[in-house]
Amino acid sequence: MDKRQAIGSWLSGPRAAAEDMGVDFGYRGEQLGLPQHGPGSVARFGRRLGAVAIDWVGCQLIAYGLITGGNLAGTGNWTLGLFVLLSILTVGTVGFTPGKRIVGLRVMAEGGGRLGFGRVVLRTLLLALVIPALVWDRDGRGLHDRLSRAVQVRA
Repeated sequence: MDKRQAIGSWLSGPRAAAEDMGVDFGYRGEQLGLPQHGPGSVARFGRRLGAVAIDWVGCQLIAYGLITGGNLAGTGNWTLGLFVLLSILTVGTVGFTPGKRIVGLRVMAEGGGRLGFGRVVLRTLLLALVIPALVWDRDGRGLHDRLSRAVQVRA
């Protein structure tokens, strides 16, 4: 291995280096029995981030305009509370938040179907902590989804 290969493998990460050595990781969602592309496939990070951003901004606007009466300093905690409430109510009933609906995602249980109420609450509280959502598994699921045995898929 020359220096350029060594530097290239370091820059591209351990997964690329393992794939160069012949390891087959498959595609995201293969272990869950999901298709590789199209409806029902595992949602990519960009769409998930966009959905959370849409939901957060919506909750922030509601907190700013309706609850705090334009007091920007008091908006933060209200925004988080509204976000948690919105996520629990909408994912628990219809399987998606307004942001997820706009970007074409839905949340489902690993085996299919909707999540139970307890698993929705667990998922939402872990999402509110932020850090579990930033730790991913091989299928691209955040720790909050993995612990609640949920998967976000394209609708």
